[in-house]
Amino acid sequence: MCGICGFAGKGDIEDLERMNAALEHRGPDDKGVWYDRIKGVYLGHKRLSIIDLEGGSQPMWSDDGLLCVVFNGEIYNHKELREELEKNGHSFKSHHSDTEVLIYGYRQWGHEMPQRLNGMWAFAIYDKEKNLLFLSRDRFGKKPLFYSLQNGTFAFASELKALAGHRGIAADISFKGLQKYFAYGFIPAPLSLYEKVHKLPGGYNLCFDISSQHCESSRYWEFVLEPFDDIPKNPEEEWGEIIRELLFNAVRRRLMSDVPLGIFLSGGIDSSSIAACAARISGSEKIKSFSIGFEDQSFDESEYSTYVASLLGTEHNLTVLSLKKARTLMNEIALKLDEPVGDSSLLPTFLLCRETRRHVTVALGGDGGDELFAGYDPFRALCLASFYKRLIPKPIHEGIMMIISLIPVSHRNFSLDFKLKRTLNGLSYSERFWNPVWLGPLTPHELAEFFHEPMDPEDVFSEAVEQWETCKQDNMVDKTLQFYTKLYLQDDILVKVDRASMMNSLELRAPYLDIDLVDFVRKIPSRYKFRNGTTKYILKKAFEPVLPHNILYRSKKGFGIPVGRWFKDGLLNFNHQKVGVKLNPAFLEDRIEEHRRGKADHRLFLWNYWLLNSFNNLPPMNR
Repeated sequence: MCGICGFAGKGDIEDLERMNAALEHRGPDDKGVWYDRIKGVYLGHKRLSIIDLEGGSQPMWSDDGLLCVVFNGEIYNHKELREELEKNGHSFKSHHSDTEVLIYGYRQWGHEMPQRLNGMWAFAIYDKEKNLLFLSRDRFGKKPLFYSLQNGTFAFASELKALAGHRGIAADISFKGLQKYFAYGFIPAPLSLYEKVHKLPGGYNLCFDISSQHCESSRYWEFVLEPFDDIPKNPEEEWGEIIRELLFNAVRRRLMSDVPLGIFLSGGIDSSSIAACAARISGSEKIKSFSIGFEDQSFDESEYSTYVASLLGTEHNLTVLSLKKARTLMNEIALKLDEPVGDSSLLPTFLLCRETRRHVTVALGGDGGDELFAGYDPFRALCLASFYKRLIPKPIHEGIMMIISLIPVSHRNFSLDFKLKRTLNGLSYSERFWNPVWLGPLTPHELAEFFHEPMDPEDVFSEAVEQWETCKQDNMVDKTLQFYTKLYLQDDILVKVDRASMMNSLELRAPYLDIDLVDFVRKIPSRYKFRNGTTKYILKKAFEPVLPHNILYRSKKGFGIPVGRWFKDGLLNFNHQKVGVKLNPAFLEDRIEEHRRGKADHRLFLWNYWLLNSFNNLPPMNR
């Protein structure tokens, strides 16, 4: 795993060195730069050595010196691709570097090459003969890639702060990006926190012609729900067997490593199924597993992880932390985060990554399971919410909301009052807005008050509306699946785990995002994913022969921390001298006061605001 950066156009080696230095945590093992002052092309790389420790240094060149690549990620089918390329006459210098496969894969297949890859990646290839840069990001956007074309310079980098290291790249706060952040709790691609800086969306390539300075992106893959027409007589058994085998193969590919490797194990179905596959593959050699626990029982899952570890015979490492100790790390994490993502599970994810990195360099996690198999609580709310919306007139709904608001605020994990209030808040809007309103820190009405200007929900939630309306399946479960898989997964979950892992120089792999598994699961009808109130139904049926019932069917706990309680007790304080001067200070003060008095639960908004204001290098807002 690595960090990449580079530019074409104005700038010098000092710009490149600053950009590269900002990525030190992503690649502490090695670094490399290449530049051509005359052509104005500069490439940088920071390396975390995982595959082919001796032969994988970058920037890496083709044997004729016409192609150069900087690459962040892992290509899990690189051995098969290498064999195919060798049959087509390509010669390799390295022993088993997946980076070199990209060079000759590009030479053989050109811009079609990413479609053949199974893995996670963000890379840039300099084609000296055609005088262009070809960039690509993996299908789900697991590895980050930012870019900008400003003042005669095209620049790219794995992180915003690296991009801002170039003196020609202005880094003013994007007003639209900020609005989206407080609407969703994350900033959806292609927007970023900075004006004129973009994220290349997952499943996209980008080509920059250095001579003409023409920049064009194109989609090479898209997640589409296309249910099978023919249903087998026993889908639970037949599809379950296929799911087990596909996940087994996905785990086997991701156990490829030249450095120590382990498994994140929470004791939920996603991590437990991955650990079960890994244990089967490893045989007599014990797999290392890792989890963290908390002293507060409402946030602690350690009993389940310990139970599964003993069941599978893993070498388990459990670290129990006090939430007070965990809270002391918040400022450190915020300073390193690069771009805000308002998911408070960032803290326990960071802690898990930090403890895991003490033992191994690579870990496997369960990311993607909830999105692909309908694992979130809102799936349970959809049917009742639709029924409620049809029967309850708006005045009665408003009265019910007033009554529910009287329920005392609880800061326990996934408390009933929190779920009830957010669900009813979402029902004040039309169906296509339910998912983002249930998820986000502020409603469109609150955004308008906070930003001092009218907010059209269609514009605020344009990305969510697009997923709702373009879903080929006309049912709310599929529309919600598409929202979570195409939007929330890429711009919240995968951002969180990438930053938390790379802050600790840990490579994190996601077997559930294996393209072979995804291509099968997206064809399973949603009624077999969410069935009679059971989330992840087909996945649970698939692993009934492998895992015990009390693990498969236990209630989802989530990976949370008591930020609501911390704000109530004044343990997290605000710096009002940053972004707040551009917004409505009275709105913020009212919510702080209501939250501390226990009158309302504003944990999501306060967390998002606190995180944004904790950045030590937050630039001004150009507005």
